[in-house]
Amino acid sequence: MVKENTVKDFIDNREKYSNSDFYSELKDKNEKYQFMRDIVEGDENKGSLKNIPFLVKDAICVEDTTTSAGSKVLENYRPLFNATVVERLEDSGARFYGKTHMDEFGFGTFSTNCAFETPKNPHDSERVVGGSSGGAGAVVAAVDYPLISIGESTGGSITNPAAYNGVVGVTPTYGRVSRNGLVDYANSLDKIGVLAKTVYGTAKGLEIIAGEDEKDQTTSSKPVPPYSELEQKNNLKIGVPKQMSELEGLQDGVKENFENSLELMNENGFEIEYFDEPMFSAEVVLPAYYILAMAEASTNLAKFSGMRYGYEKNPEKFNDFNEYFSEVRSESFGEEAKRRILLGTYIRKAGYRDKYYVKAAKVRTKLINAFEQAFEEYDIIICPSMPNIAPKIEEAESLRPEEVYAMDSLTVGPNLAGIPQLSIPNGLSNGMPTGLQLLAPHFGEKELFNTGYSFEKLKAEHW
Repeated sequence: MVKENTVKDFIDNREKYSNSDFYSELKDKNEKYQFMRDIVEGDENKGSLKNIPFLVKDAICVEDTTTSAGSKVLENYRPLFNATVVERLEDSGARFYGKTHMDEFGFGTFSTNCAFETPKNPHDSERVVGGSSGGAGAVVAAVDYPLISIGESTGGSITNPAAYNGVVGVTPTYGRVSRNGLVDYANSLDKIGVLAKTVYGTAKGLEIIAGEDEKDQTTSSKPVPPYSELEQKNNLKIGVPKQMSELEGLQDGVKENFENSLELMNENGFEIEYFDEPMFSAEVVLPAYYILAMAEASTNLAKFSGMRYGYEKNPEKFNDFNEYFSEVRSESFGEEAKRRILLGTYIRKAGYRDKYYVKAAKVRTKLINAFEQAFEEYDIIICPSMPNIAPKIEEAESLRPEEVYAMDSLTVGPNLAGIPQLSIPNGLSNGMPTGLQLLAPHFGEKELFNTGYSFEKLKAEHW
């Protein structure tokens, strides 16, 4: 898994790359690691990214290409339009090559909840790729060719696979990128982002897809900075929250690599300071996130009833529509989707709305305030990306739901707050990659990329 072939090198030396070589390697690597839902060879386009390959998570619509969001209920759904991010990439000259596997509707941490097949980690095929954008991370790690991989995060679904696969992943500020054409998980949390081999690749990708969109009223009108014009900045003040760096269950190898990263930054001009913020603790962020996300998910999934699109049966063979809807949804939804529908519906019931949903929404507001206060003191906040290395597939499948949810304790807080996140590889533990997670204030992606680029350069010089 050589990583010299980057987006920057492609732009600077376009003539040395062959798209037919990429297409061939993509198919070969997919046979081994199963990270693709569908492989296609899109049309050539003109623009600054002419012919650079891009792939998108299976929850993002591409015209006349199967878009199933990892679910049997949408197994044969072929959209009649492109998502805004797909339009913008093609307008820039990038060339579409297919859809990557994911957990059903984004419900998962390991991509083991995919209705079709479980992708395998390119570093160790017995291990998971992370989730829910697992295929989007695995393809970057597996294929020795410059590419842009589009993922989506609700509670950490870009940071997680970036860390587990040893690649770079950016989750932008909520509203920075249009969600038009995304199969929703939770509308107030979903964010489309980019995975690539280097910070430059993610910065260039986000530069292309970000910006206001009249088809998504939640997008921001703020101008998009030239993210890919990277600067090395080693004079920033870095905050390290104790609740996210001294987490119970943090594996020794992850902790060692994190401490080595802090030492490297401290020795090269960064000011590192630990601080205490109880709002960032797992006991606060996990319940708030899952209450809000499940409530929104159960609402969004109500439309999949076998009437308008997706999985269906012959209604004439049923006594009434309730019986028909129940059978369609029982057969087409996976176990985790059913669990989240049931829990989300319970949370939204009249008798429990104030007890759970409203309370979680208040916690979210306090969490946003806590991050804003922390960024008054620190330029960037950092912590490990994930508390562990990618577990083996059979181990992940044996975990109880609450054990799986706990894996998200470092990522759901920033996602609830809607702030941008960047995960960068920072070493190996037992032969598997670990990640360093950088957090910035709302719309602070430029500073985030510069800090990540600085760390990337320091690694190259000193490690």
